[in-house]
Amino acid sequence: MATFRLARRLRAERAENELSDGQLSVLFGLRATGTHTLGELAEREHVSAPSMNRTVNCLEESGYLTRIPDTTDKRKANIQLTDAGTNVVKDTVRKRDAWLHNQFRALDHADREILAQAADLMRRLATQ
Repeated sequence: MATFRLARRLRAERAENELSDGQLSVLFGLRATGTHTLGELAEREHVSAPSMNRTVNCLEESGYLTRIPDTTDKRKANIQLTDAGTNVVKDTVRKRDAWLHNQFRALDHADREILAQAADLMRRLATQ
């Protein structure tokens, strides 16, 4: 439960409060893995194509991403971040890192050591 609460608290640290968690997830994913088609985004986010289309439309209207026609298949469009989308991701990461940094700074060395060990255990669990 503590992991979920920490994740929720971190998600609250964002550069743009108008964006939903799902919208931010799309922006973060595009930043991490590059351009995708709508179908690829829907699959990666585990949502339906129509649902992803609504998300992409909203993000496109806000100027955070753009659709580029596919050069080989004119029925497809490749979705990529704009500079504004990249900035939202970078600014959100900065805010989250700053929040974590301040929280960790308040801990003593022994508690930070325990967290480092717990992080290693969680990483191993997640990869099994």
